[in-house]
Amino acid sequence: MSLSQGLYQKQLQKLSPQQIQLMKLLQIPTANLEERIKEEIEENPALEEAEEGHEDEYSEVNDEFKDDNEDDFEKDGSEDEYDNIDISEYVQEGDDDVGDYKLKDDNYPEADETRQSPHKVETGFNELMLEQLGMLNLDEHNHKIAEQIIGNLDDDGYLRREISSIVDDLAFRQNIITTVEEIGNLVLQIQQFDPPGIGARNLQECLLLQLERKLDEGAHVEMAMKVLEKYFDEFTKKHYEKIQKGLAINDEQLKEVINQIIKLNPKPGGNIGETNKAETYVIPDFFIFNNNGKLELTLNSRNAPDLRISEGYRDMLKDYERGSKKDKRQKEAVLFIKQKIDSAKWFIDAIKQRHNTLTNTMQAIMNYQRSFFLTGDETELRPMILKYIAEETNLDISTVSRVANSKFVQTEFGTYRLKFFFSESLQTDSGEEVSTREVKKILSDLIEAESKKHPLSDERLTELLQEKGYNIARRTVAKYREQLNISVARLRKEL
Repeated sequence: MSLSQGLYQKQLQKLSPQQIQLMKLLQIPTANLEERIKEEIEENPALEEAEEGHEDEYSEVNDEFKDDNEDDFEKDGSEDEYDNIDISEYVQEGDDDVGDYKLKDDNYPEADETRQSPHKVETGFNELMLEQLGMLNLDEHNHKIAEQIIGNLDDDGYLRREISSIVDDLAFRQNIITTVEEIGNLVLQIQQFDPPGIGARNLQECLLLQLERKLDEGAHVEMAMKVLEKYFDEFTKKHYEKIQKGLAINDEQLKEVINQIIKLNPKPGGNIGETNKAETYVIPDFFIFNNNGKLELTLNSRNAPDLRISEGYRDMLKDYERGSKKDKRQKEAVLFIKQKIDSAKWFIDAIKQRHNTLTNTMQAIMNYQRSFFLTGDETELRPMILKYIAEETNLDISTVSRVANSKFVQTEFGTYRLKFFFSESLQTDSGEEVSTREVKKILSDLIEAESKKHPLSDERLTELLQEKGYNIARRTVAKYREQLNISVARLRKEL
């Protein structure tokens, strides 16, 4: 293979650090923006939050230092010129003593040791199991095995790990020799713990364990246990006719059985220590109000924090400019200061640009879907794709996508993710284009209004939609139904 040289011309799109920073800020929801700003303030001492009534003055830090500071190194001489500086002339007697200012940082006041932060204390799932384990009269060998079993319970309270695997774990990790039978007997004891259903290997066993605690409540509980033991698959698939025929029970008896079973908890461990689990709260990024038919858009105030350049850093630059003697260390320090100030400028500009981008995007969406924001009727939603909003705002489609995927808007009808308002179009018999969201809403209403004894099949739903003028195929109806998390007709059937 021979080597050759050539000239080639091609277009490349490169993003500047500022553009990358802006894109990352756009993706951050309002709930996390404050944390991101705190991180930036901690990393960049030239950036700080402005006090109330303080005007942004960072523009005062002009570029008069931009070229002068870097050029001074070349104009004033080589590095050797600064190596011979005797710093002792700037040091006075007593400077070896540690100053009081070095012993504390005013920016981080000392914590009050007498102050205690209140916090919730509650027993978690694992702690509750171990407390009940302590009530059993077990020797040390069996106690360690039982602890291993409890450690293998998942958050829902199920023992999904094979017992043979637990035997291996005990042998290899704790040097405890046991058998499947020995562990099985301990599992039976743990299954008597509260809440009922703990330690089950599957849903069927979990429900049966709970029914065993209710045997004294009547014959319906016994019948429910028979249904779960012999006809569990038929019950989950709602093949009620097979259950009635196999157990020779009528509709009333079957209803009582169903009522007994649906009262049971399929996740007995799921509610223990609930307040310790992470909870997700939606903080709206936008608010839309209907003021007598006029829509008013406001951005969450957290999206527009007051930031400024540190006055101390501005004063440092001014002092350097006024100074007559400028050695190498001073120039290195001032270059560091300038880099931090530039970084702070970029961040403040990015926050402002983020504010404008969010406002313009949401304004375009609000104008496009004005009918929905006035009525709250999902059938009023117009077909809308990212391209429409991008053209309206003169933004890139990827930018609109970043805004739509992670932001929420609060209206008088509820809080919605911006992605909710985007949908494809579907053509009616009259040639009009409607939103697929509208079709899904009508489909949901039809299923909600159906007779639960005779639920509508996908074929019948297709016919009803076509009667309303929506040209739609059965497989499309099935797809929309699945997207709405609605089961097939057989599983929606009720007695």
